[in-house]
Amino acid sequence: MTRVHRRGDMLRISNLEVHRGSRVVLSGLELQVAAGEVLALEGKNGSGKTSLIESCAGILPLTSGKIEWMSPNGKWLTVRDSEGRRERPPLMGLTLQSDGICGEETVEERLMTSIGIFGLDPPEQDITSILSDWGLEHRRGDRVSQLSGGLKRRLSVLSGLAPVVLSSNPSVALLDEPSEGLDSAARKTLSSWIGELSSRGHAIIVATHDQELITESTRVISIDSGSFSESRGKGPTGSAKLPDACSMHDPSPILSLAKWALNVERRNPIDTIGRLTPAILALLLSFTILGGIDIPQDASVSTHIGYDLIAALVLVPAFITAVVSPALVRRLSDEGCGRWWTAMLGPMARPANSVISASIILPIPLTYVSWFVLSGSIPEETSDEVLRWLWLPAIVIIDVSCAASALHLLVADLRRSSAVAASLLLAVLVWPFLELMDALSVIMTSGMSFDLEIGSPLSSCIIASLTAAMVWTVAVFLPEY
Repeated sequence: MTRVHRRGDMLRISNLEVHRGSRVVLSGLELQVAAGEVLALEGKNGSGKTSLIESCAGILPLTSGKIEWMSPNGKWLTVRDSEGRRERPPLMGLTLQSDGICGEETVEERLMTSIGIFGLDPPEQDITSILSDWGLEHRRGDRVSQLSGGLKRRLSVLSGLAPVVLSSNPSVALLDEPSEGLDSAARKTLSSWIGELSSRGHAIIVATHDQELITESTRVISIDSGSFSESRGKGPTGSAKLPDACSMHDPSPILSLAKWALNVERRNPIDTIGRLTPAILALLLSFTILGGIDIPQDASVSTHIGYDLIAALVLVPAFITAVVSPALVRRLSDEGCGRWWTAMLGPMARPANSVISASIILPIPLTYVSWFVLSGSIPEETSDEVLRWLWLPAIVIIDVSCAASALHLLVADLRRSSAVAASLLLAVLVWPFLELMDALSVIMTSGMSFDLEIGSPLSSCIIASLTAAMVWTVAVFLPEY
């Protein structure tokens, strides 16, 4: 059996104050949680138990105070404070009240994601054993959406406990109403696992109404109308035969998110289809529009106007794929999945989500396809010049897509009344599109130029890229403050 040796504090909370809207949920809380401790949080619905769990995980912003975690190297990490400082928590387990699982992932995929995001690499027999203990081994290949509510809750609790079980360092598991929806057998498994983890020196914080879990804790914090009282519990009574700690490599949480998003999209490619469908329709409409227009072959004013139109129509399909709401936004909003990833990635959650959910692959091939379809009236010499440089505005459209994804994520996080106004910010991205249209039109009429004077293709692309970058920066970092 794996045991850890340090018995000092694992987590400490200083002068914590948390607001939910205009309501003060927690205020003035001072708390330390030691290795091997089982801390139960009890209180009425709405008393602040979930807010405390999510604050400890770094999900909620703090009005006052700070939350610190002990890292494996013995240094305190500020997971979140009221001044905006934020670090990713060390290895932890997290079960949210809303499960935090996307219905499109499989049972095994969710378990492996919760383990692999911290660099844990358990042998296959340990995974099978863990799934069997929770009655999920026979459903390991099923999508979460196909599970009953009880089995889904089992998976959520297991995903919060498994990383701690397999860790050789003292770790913390945050469990929000873990016994809710579990049958008696699963509750016994939960109780025995908590007891075993405590004996190994890990800390467990449980928000619960379950009197059995409260009784078996080592300490109880009661929350009532913003006040806190402390009492002692009897301590864990159960134990379980769990796998030993496994090998661990350097964690790569952003890579874990990218892999997870790719697997889900490959299984159900609604993002690709959702982006391509309007883009193809736009291309067909553009082809129809240009079919009735005769572009003169001389460099007259009408030619410039015609080239402006062609440039706009060539870029529209790729631009549409860039600004369409990503499927990842909906997936992250599924049962609080995005909140779970926010805890796992810490301050990198929003930047990573905005880039991974962006249309990175489609703009370049779509732009070239659009050119081949729509450039029938363009002289061959002009077409050759455009083909040499068409990748440049297409790449900038990828920047626009990252900015659009960041805005969609921002809108998804806001209350409905604020989201309506925030969604109008997408109109700002028309400016980069107009700059790219000008760049492509100039390339068609005058060829590529590396001058940085206003109106040159290169300067127009730079302006478009910088505009998209500014929008992305505001959408990503402003909500943190």
